[in-house]
Amino acid sequence: MYAHDATYPIPQPPHSAGIPYKGTFCLRAAIDPHQIPSPIEVIEADREKWQGTPYTTLPGNHAPLSTTDYVAIDQGNSSPKFLRVSTWNLPSSSRLAADCTLRSQAQKTPIHSRAVAAEYFCNLDANLLRLDHLQRPELNKGTVDFAVPEEYWAPHPPPRITPLYRPIIPSTETGFRKPQPMDYVFVIDVSAETIGSGFARKACESISDILYGRTFEDGSTVEPCFPSSSRVCIITYDQALHFYDLSTRLEHPEMLVVPDIDDVFVPLLDGLFVNPADFRDNILRLLASIPQRDAEVIPVNAALGSALLASMDTLVGRGGQVVVFASVLPIMGTGALTVHEDESALYDTDKESTLYAPRNEAWKEIGEQCAEQGVGVSMFLGMSRPIDIGTIGIVASLTGGELFFHPRFDFIRDGLVLDSQLRRLITRTTGYTCAMRVRCSTGLRISKQYGNFYDNTAGDMQFGTLDADKAVSVVLEHSRVLDERQYAFLQSATLYTTVSGERRVRVCNVALQVVTLAGNVFRFADLDTVVTHMLREATARLPSQKISYIQEELTEKCGSILLGYRKHCAAATAPSQLVIPEAFRALPVYTLAMMKSKPLKARNVTSDVRNYHAHKIMAMSVRNTMHHLYPRLLALHDLDDEIALPNSQTGMIELPSLMRDSYLFMAGNGVYLIDNEESQVLWIGASVSPQVLRDLLGVEDVAEVDRSMAGLPHLESRLSMQVQNILAHRYHERGRMPRFSVARQNMDGAEFEFSDMLVEDQNNAAMSYLDYLCVVHKQISTALTTGASLSGSSGIRSIW
Repeated sequence: MYAHDATYPIPQPPHSAGIPYKGTFCLRAAIDPHQIPSPIEVIEADREKWQGTPYTTLPGNHAPLSTTDYVAIDQGNSSPKFLRVSTWNLPSSSRLAADCTLRSQAQKTPIHSRAVAAEYFCNLDANLLRLDHLQRPELNKGTVDFAVPEEYWAPHPPPRITPLYRPIIPSTETGFRKPQPMDYVFVIDVSAETIGSGFARKACESISDILYGRTFEDGSTVEPCFPSSSRVCIITYDQALHFYDLSTRLEHPEMLVVPDIDDVFVPLLDGLFVNPADFRDNILRLLASIPQRDAEVIPVNAALGSALLASMDTLVGRGGQVVVFASVLPIMGTGALTVHEDESALYDTDKESTLYAPRNEAWKEIGEQCAEQGVGVSMFLGMSRPIDIGTIGIVASLTGGELFFHPRFDFIRDGLVLDSQLRRLITRTTGYTCAMRVRCSTGLRISKQYGNFYDNTAGDMQFGTLDADKAVSVVLEHSRVLDERQYAFLQSATLYTTVSGERRVRVCNVALQVVTLAGNVFRFADLDTVVTHMLREATARLPSQKISYIQEELTEKCGSILLGYRKHCAAATAPSQLVIPEAFRALPVYTLAMMKSKPLKARNVTSDVRNYHAHKIMAMSVRNTMHHLYPRLLALHDLDDEIALPNSQTGMIELPSLMRDSYLFMAGNGVYLIDNEESQVLWIGASVSPQVLRDLLGVEDVAEVDRSMAGLPHLESRLSMQVQNILAHRYHERGRMPRFSVARQNMDGAEFEFSDMLVEDQNNAAMSYLDYLCVVHKQISTALTTGASLSGSSGIRSIW
């Protein structure tokens, strides 16, 4: 719900730099911007369809969109929350898949066959089903976790010619590892910049909170959330490495310094890892002392690569999780880097791709060896200068870890966000020492896999850690024609060790109907899966192709899908008529949003920003990807009185409708909240009502708004309670807080970011949605009338 008054629409600010439509295509002037396909209409219709209606997973059903909240009943097929496909009706042949432009691929892996144990024998009933069918979840559920025997324990990785570490405990490296509770290593940069900015202090406070909780002066509390069976180790580093005996009985934990950062070793065994509950005082004293170092006398450089080797060394032979807090470019030690030359000179050149690949192979080696050892590495980055995420971030990407980006770290602005990120990292469902394999039925094969993992020599996806916020894409292709009378089957099997130390395998199965008509393929196509895969595939090309070329390929892919529908499902319509299949109504706007995303947008975006967002996109869930590409925009000033408040009978709350991402639909007297999963921006119109300001922010005038606030205040007004309920619902969805900022109309710099998230407008060095839709339609129309291809030198790229 949003306002429709005399002050609407708002002219787009001049700083929203984009590309105007340059063609002469007459369709442009004839289209009403309010009538073009809206992703919000699709999202809201799907939400209304599944509200209160459970989704049953038998083949042949339309799956709810990833953005819809729904209840799935597992009837033998995995829930779409665990596994989605580009179409729920699989093309029977590669020719049909090519006609629909919905082909998929991956690498073929054999299915292991095993003899059935005698105790598993069971007689069959009249329908040839086992009599115990309903008592065995592996026979009637699509997603099942099994505890596995010793033969499925994690093996030791094969020896490398040049290992990067000296094992703390000599091992024969044979046999299997006994599953154990996951250990955590916290690694803190204590160089001058990290101490001076307050980043080290916030890191120590956040670690203390998750270990022991905290009670504030107003009586509010933060509960501890560290796994009770896990142990903790703390390492600090600058130009040397510092290890701590946390089990000491001395007043302060004993520190052991390793100054040789080129030949790393761990100087102690006993006391390095402890249960935090048993040594609370020691750990709290250490965490309190770390930020108190004098930033004027401590080193300005820090050897991050060497610190990562040390942390891996502590976990060799058992696996675990490393959490790093870093602020400065590692110009010394293992993997030492130099400051980038003027990277702006490389933009839109053949050398631009070098900005998005590791500059030192040592970092890739560290990532691969961590993954092999079952060690996941996550990094909190609080730098004020470039830190080369394209190089150091490869460690997190290869190990299944995560990057958290806090440029120009501010203790007040970013502190709450960092707290919630670390809490989410610790509390989300996580496995370590993981290996995933995807299998498919005869006639299909795996050709490619995308995500943040290490692709090992056996063709498995290997993760140091794998958690509930991660997803991967697997591409399938045909090896022969499939029988439409039979189902096609997909299965993913993930071996992992739980945080509590149990070795399991999670199996996800899905059966798909096979069809021979293009119309059936398009009818059951899944937009969310197609969009997510298109974005991942494009992002994966950053280290090898120019961004301008990647953007052209995205447009060609979008046009080819729509052209395939026109040719094979709507051939009787005139070429000048814009025809879009129902499943792909929003595909053009999502394709445009991909080209406006930070990894793929044109113009100057620093390599650190591009590489950080590329890392996130390669592992985002489908739901988060869709919300990231097309941010959720809400008009807060125009909420219905009953919306977002508990129902007096059911206690449930109904969420308000979203609105389209464009200034065309906004009013100058409005207050809007936009959210792309990473950032939230509150936009306040210049002519907003004082009553709205009082109810929402507790002020009387726009000039009184605190633009540095880290979140909205909790007030007693109805509007405040409604908004807080909406925010609480979103926090529950993702388990963490996005960065919050305020943008008063024509007053605050945050309006730049707000404007860039309005992806339907002309911005981000790209066209508006309306103009882009005209370009795509022109390509399709030309292809239909001339027979030209949408790609290659004989194609119609030139209209760009």
